[in-house]
Amino acid sequence: MRYYVGIDLGGTNIAAGLVGEDGTLLKQLSIPTNSGRSAREIVKDMADLAKEVADLGGISWDQIKAVGVGVPGTANRDTGIVEYANNLGFYDEPMVAMLEEELPGKAIRFDNDANAAAWGEYVAGSGKGSRSMLAVTLGTGVGGGIILDGKLFRGVNYAAGEFGHFVIDRNGIECNCGRRGCFENYASATALVAQTRQAMEKNPQSLLWELCGKNINQVEGRTLFDGVRQGDDTANQVLHQFIEYLGTGLVDLINIFQPELICIGGGISKAGELLLKPLQAMIDREDYAATSRNRTKIVVAKLNNDAGLIGAALLES
Repeated sequence: MRYYVGIDLGGTNIAAGLVGEDGTLLKQLSIPTNSGRSAREIVKDMADLAKEVADLGGISWDQIKAVGVGVPGTANRDTGIVEYANNLGFYDEPMVAMLEEELPGKAIRFDNDANAAAWGEYVAGSGKGSRSMLAVTLGTGVGGGIILDGKLFRGVNYAAGEFGHFVIDRNGIECNCGRRGCFENYASATALVAQTRQAMEKNPQSLLWELCGKNINQVEGRTLFDGVRQGDDTANQVLHQFIEYLGTGLVDLINIFQPELICIGGGISKAGELLLKPLQAMIDREDYAATSRNRTKIVVAKLNNDAGLIGAALLES
């Protein structure tokens, strides 16, 4: 068995995982990032945590074949530089070179964190065994990753996969990226919560009020799905509209890439068939290749928060 360490660098926490060559996450640890510090200080913590998680798993450091890192920003794999990571205050930081100094003799691999998570799901999760897959994560925004013919597609500037920022309504909601009508303003978990609250304000008799303790600020994505399960008309209307938004974006992605799979992640994906069944039906109606024998399947992510660690650990050189 070969062993690898994956590191998921976030604005809040640094997580490290000991991963087997089969994609099994054996052990994991995390510490606060304490962002605002220098990149050098944070890299030192990453290196120390990598050694600690190997030790926790009873694996000698000599047995670790490589260390991979997922970073929340633009990771230039040619230069080993994090060109920009806004929530860490990183500009043109030579992360690979610094990690090589801290972990001499170890192969260091790195990528954007969304790519790392997509790769984890591809090699060890719902995408295992496929040749092409899009990962679409519904969270605060909409994140993504593209795997074509068994390889991550990163784009000429390593910025491919920003699924949240293609436009589905040119005159729509203003986005923080500067455009209007971006996909994530309609199909993210944040958007679903906003849509639910707006519908509740217009329908004070809705069961959704009871489900959130009559406190609209307590509404979460699952509030809506609980309402649907209990037959609330308002909840059903919100879900129908949300499926239209989400499905519009996914059909566009399918028409461009025609992947074997689209893997949906994020907390919303836990709704299972309540989400997938009507979504697949919309895709079946609107996919340009509707008459093809080979159709894109919509699946739910399996690895959840572990995808980034596993994917980082098993990144290709």
